[in-house]
Amino acid sequence: MEPLLNYIRKYSSIPVSENDFEIIMSHFTYKKIRKKQYFLQEGGVCKHFGFIVKGAMRQYYIDEKGAEHYVQLAIENWWVGDRESWVMLSPSRYNIDAWEDSELLLVSNTDVVKLSQLFPAIGELMRKMDERNNIAAQKRITSAISYTAERRYADFACDYPDLLQRFPQHVIASYIGITKDTLSRVRKQMLLK
Repeated sequence: MEPLLNYIRKYSSIPVSENDFEIIMSHFTYKKIRKKQYFLQEGGVCKHFGFIVKGAMRQYYIDEKGAEHYVQLAIENWWVGDRESWVMLSPSRYNIDAWEDSELLLVSNTDVVKLSQLFPAIGELMRKMDERNNIAAQKRITSAISYTAERRYADFACDYPDLLQRFPQHVIASYIGITKDTLSRVRKQMLLK
């Protein structure tokens, strides 16, 4: 539970007492997910968002040809879930599974709303998370429509160095929107510079 408390303290300027944190934690459920086990499958409704305490997870969809397209890679101290499905209670188009054995703290949308009303620190945390998520999405869109493969990889490596250590090249290539062969060529060129 300490990683979540540290996360709240990092992203909220409003203090959270130990007593308040116990109340907050009473709205979370601990869950272990084995490597390759699903957190959410396409067509299911995302009833919980998960705070990753340990492990690595991936969010992706599978196209009509069977190719996986990654939309999120996540490790410790990141949140995972399908926001659209979680908010709208609609069927998800994504699969989310554990890339490594993982441990999560799960919270429902209803509980997040309740906690945001009870604890200003949680409300502030949610606003900051939304801001950071929107900024990251905007940067990713700009990258996808404007940048070369070299720039996409360089930006990814700069912004997410920990992910380079946890996910293989084909996953990273898909995430940044290039082929595995292109990523291999880009990495070789960067090493030569």
